[in-house]
Amino acid sequence: MSRPITLFTGQWADLTLDKLAEMAAGWGYDGLELACWGDHFEVDKALSDDAYCQTRHDLLARHGLKVWAISNHLAGQAVCDVIDERHGRILPPRLWQDGKGDVQERCAQEMIDTAKAAARLGVKVVNGFTGSSIWPKIYAFPPTTDAEYAQGFKDFAARWKPILDEFKKVKVKFALEVHPTEIAFDIFSAKTALEALKGHTSFGFNFDPSHLAWQLVDPVEFLKEFPDRIFHTHMKDVFVDLTPGRAGILGSHLGFGNANRRWDFRSIGHGVVNFPAILRTLNAIGYEGPLSVEWEDPHMAREHGAAESVAFLRKIQFPSAAAAFDKAFEK
Repeated sequence: MSRPITLFTGQWADLTLDKLAEMAAGWGYDGLELACWGDHFEVDKALSDDAYCQTRHDLLARHGLKVWAISNHLAGQAVCDVIDERHGRILPPRLWQDGKGDVQERCAQEMIDTAKAAARLGVKVVNGFTGSSIWPKIYAFPPTTDAEYAQGFKDFAARWKPILDEFKKVKVKFALEVHPTEIAFDIFSAKTALEALKGHTSFGFNFDPSHLAWQLVDPVEFLKEFPDRIFHTHMKDVFVDLTPGRAGILGSHLGFGNANRRWDFRSIGHGVVNFPAILRTLNAIGYEGPLSVEWEDPHMAREHGAAESVAFLRKIQFPSAAAAFDKAFEK
């Protein structure tokens, strides 16, 4: 049985959920991964209104769609980050509160509430970010000691273990999107994060190859390293140019879409990610969850990209073999 193909709604929050669902159904998607911003899925309403979650299911069903996961990246980012004015641009007013008080604690509670809301909706996975107190120290100058990095992982565990304990109570998993600016951004940091949590069973990963490939981390190796921790996937491509030139791989403070960047996100099939190898490896590790298209491409109309992406995945996806290819020799 092929995995469902969904569209992550985060980049479409300017549209009503009803309008986006109509569009996604027309493109051929099986469902939507609902972002917890815009009107797509509102955590506070899910907990205060007993009828709210059913309204989401009913709306999707009218378009022949389902939901397998929700995502709350924005609140999660503020749990471990060192808070500054940038967070006011991504957090809702009820969490930001002009940056006053304990923003981190409010966002930690929001993640707990998100788990409860997911359980009410009937989904088993919440995707998101964790933030990181040590990401600003990544370059290690002024010199950063091993003890300072270790303290960052201790801070992560102290803030997230209570959240994950609440996830476990409601039988929902948290899938960190491994990503620069997070506590885990490659294979080594992901292993350290798991160790810091002592292997908490509610913590795993939302696999997005685009965030690994531009760092020169092999996405397939990530899947092989964490086969039982892949709780969800994002399908997104990335362009990388390693030919020596004028700009650097760190971005040169050039915004996404600038023609001088050495890497940038691309619609599926327009970058360097080997999606057939990834889908084959997902089969090998037994992943049966959604392939969720997170559409980001600064030079392509998003409607074109969304339609093209689902068609691309339909073409290259195939079910796992029911038995070894030489099993028939025994007959």
